[in-house]
Amino acid sequence: MPGPDLVVRNVLFRDELVSLWVGEGKVQRLALPDEPSSDGAELDGGGGLLLPGLIDAHVHLREPGFEYKEDIASGLEAAVRGGFSAVLAMANTSPVNDTAAVTDFMRNKAIQTHPHGPRLHPVGALTKSLAGQELAPLAELAEAGCAAFSNDGMPVANPDIFRRAVEYASDLGLVVIDHCEDPALAEGASMNEGRVSGLLGLKGQPVVAESLQVARDILLAEYLDLPIHLAHISCRQSVELIAWAKSRGVRVTAETCPHYLLWTEEMMQGYNTLAKVNPPLRTSDDVQAMRQAVREGVIDILVTDHAPHADHEKETPLDEAPNGISGLDTALSLCWTLVRERVLSVQDLCRLWSQRPAEIFSLPVNRFSSGDPADFILFNPDQEWTVSPQTLFSRGKNTPCLGQVLPGRVRAHCISGKILFQDAFE
Repeated sequence: MPGPDLVVRNVLFRDELVSLWVGEGKVQRLALPDEPSSDGAELDGGGGLLLPGLIDAHVHLREPGFEYKEDIASGLEAAVRGGFSAVLAMANTSPVNDTAAVTDFMRNKAIQTHPHGPRLHPVGALTKSLAGQELAPLAELAEAGCAAFSNDGMPVANPDIFRRAVEYASDLGLVVIDHCEDPALAEGASMNEGRVSGLLGLKGQPVVAESLQVARDILLAEYLDLPIHLAHISCRQSVELIAWAKSRGVRVTAETCPHYLLWTEEMMQGYNTLAKVNPPLRTSDDVQAMRQAVREGVIDILVTDHAPHADHEKETPLDEAPNGISGLDTALSLCWTLVRERVLSVQDLCRLWSQRPAEIFSLPVNRFSSGDPADFILFNPDQEWTVSPQTLFSRGKNTPCLGQVLPGRVRAHCISGKILFQDAFE
């Protein structure tokens, strides 16, 4: 084996101080921290945590069509700084990503703005124009490089159309990601239906708006014996259904977001548009159920559901403000609060943000074995930072974290052996 191109020294991996040897864009091996090497550049890790590059399987990069909210360049820069080596970008662009031309545009723009990564994997529209009436040209989208299919925030209400979509996608070797929501029950809602919505005088979305669609998808997945991935699960009833399905061997996987593990509907007090998201923030009981489901593997992965908006769009009455939280910059720090609270472990983070997403969507992943892609980050868990418009790399500053001090900061990011950025450890 040739010598390394890069040696990263003085890093913590599974509580041991090691060095990482990288050659030709691949992991060569983990070595003793002071093992000599006559080849390659050296990077001092400063005693920081060595983590695999994260994979965010649910982001909205807004381009083409909504560049005033975010564009591919700014979204990928937020991904770099947030620790994400790959992202799956949803199809709710303008025009919708329901043709190979849009898929090609997204991929080429990513290579143009970030030639060394993060990798952008487009998610193709499940139906034409996301209208839920006619299947998109799934084979064309798959050939163009789509990594999955989804109707994103426009759930397919017709079960026969959804069934045919799942069957067709499976024939192509790809997974359908479903936004689980009954449109009639969710229509016009600004937040969770419950005590707080009553106090604020707002129309709420009941948990059953989500869980009804979860139940439908589970039964279809069992009947067809085909995989379905459930997007941004938010409530106890849904995770109980998913646990039941998995106990029966149903091929269903599921995701949730940091905000469903940390915040409740109480965040909506004061008509806080920055906390308006779909599905909505739920109750403290739902948060506890979500935490348990993530620990136990009922929920397979974490995603950001990164949904950037322009400032003026959130500076409106709550019922007029769009749903969504900008999440790429803050996700890892928010999850580190869960590690500090002993809700999750470092190994859980690697499983939820790297290993399982790669398995579900058939993506390359770094397990730090010889030959794995050299996608990794160096993370300083002790460095705190204040969330502000100036410290966020995303164009979207719409996060309830504004003004908060969060723990942990990515200090270096390497993709395929190429260092994209490195900061001195503080």
